[in-house]
Amino acid sequence: MDFITVPFGYLMELLYKLTVNYGWSLILFGVILKLVLAPTTAKSKKSSMKMARLQPRVKLIQEKFANDPQKQNQEIQALYKSENVSMGAGCLWSLLPLLIIFPLFSVIREPLEYILHMTETEAEALVEVAKKLGAIDPGTYYGQMAAAQNLPELLANQEIVAKLAEMNIDLSAYANESVNFQFLGLNLGADPTWHFWTAKFWKGGWATIGLTLLPVLSAGIQVVSMLINTRINNSLVVNEKGVRDKEAAKNSQVNKSNKTMMIIGPAMSLLIGFSYPAALSLYWLTQGAAAMVIDVVLTLKYRKIYDAEDAARIAKLVEEERAEMERERIRAERRAANPDGQTQNTSKKKLQKQQQQSSLADKAAAAREYAIKKGELVEEEEKNTAMSGIPDRPYCKGRAYDPNRYQKTEE
Repeated sequence: MDFITVPFGYLMELLYKLTVNYGWSLILFGVILKLVLAPTTAKSKKSSMKMARLQPRVKLIQEKFANDPQKQNQEIQALYKSENVSMGAGCLWSLLPLLIIFPLFSVIREPLEYILHMTETEAEALVEVAKKLGAIDPGTYYGQMAAAQNLPELLANQEIVAKLAEMNIDLSAYANESVNFQFLGLNLGADPTWHFWTAKFWKGGWATIGLTLLPVLSAGIQVVSMLINTRINNSLVVNEKGVRDKEAAKNSQVNKSNKTMMIIGPAMSLLIGFSYPAALSLYWLTQGAAAMVIDVVLTLKYRKIYDAEDAARIAKLVEEERAEMERERIRAERRAANPDGQTQNTSKKKLQKQQQQSSLADKAAAAREYAIKKGELVEEEEKNTAMSGIPDRPYCKGRAYDPNRYQKTEE
């Protein structure tokens, strides 16, 4: 992972030279790292917020297609596609920072290499020899941190120098070098203790109490961050109409996962904090505080966008409901005007035929009236009337229709 650790190692060296203090360089290093990863954090946050908003609609789909898992998955995928949500992308952007952060622990725990620029062979040899000769506690896990703060004393030890010479290693160039681990009266290279009930703990004063507080604060900042994150996510959950759904937010899977992580995350932070040098707890504390601030900023940014989308969705639904109410009012008026539900045939051909028949009837009536006025009353020729009595449907009663067929006859 040199392509990650080497550039950030030079950054750590630069920050240390500017501050001449390992604690302040760690704080600046953690903040800068979070700012560098801010674009990936933003993409992950955007995806998680969208998914949180869609939880009620996803739940409705799950209930509707509870007996058809295939259809259920298809509908959920269609919903995510319509809302431009990519599940895979959200996981990728959330995992990417971890792939960068974990290798950077070596930059923090190996100051001999990344701040003083010893080679890996030189640093490992110095720590190994110092542990064998008792100059460093053999149980120290981060030996480079212990060696870096006492480097002049170690290289002044003739036994250590002789052992290194046997290994063809000369560190005389670093005889006047060291790393300042003092931060606000605390030695960040020392391991915190949680034995607060002992007299030794309280006799140590701030130097001991302060180290113990660092892991506690590191865990506490995670709890606060998760509480804020949970509250924000709950406010984002809306139903299909864009209205906040408190019940769905309370029972969402994201909320349940956050409750679990609220226990596991801080517990792991406490365990790690009391197992390793205090510098690591300070780094976790800085990361947690920076992450919380960035999370709030990103949430406010995307919340404004999503609130505007919800407002537009609500306005659209209100307009659709208003239009439907207007259509229903018109239908009600039509029903009131025609309670029997009778409709007229208003086809074009029918209207033309009706107009033609009306015109012929008007002409015949006018001719008859003219003949009467002149005193010429002409008998009308007998017309072939339709057997049905309906001119438009002459055969509706059949050609063999006889209206007198069933009359009684005298015997």
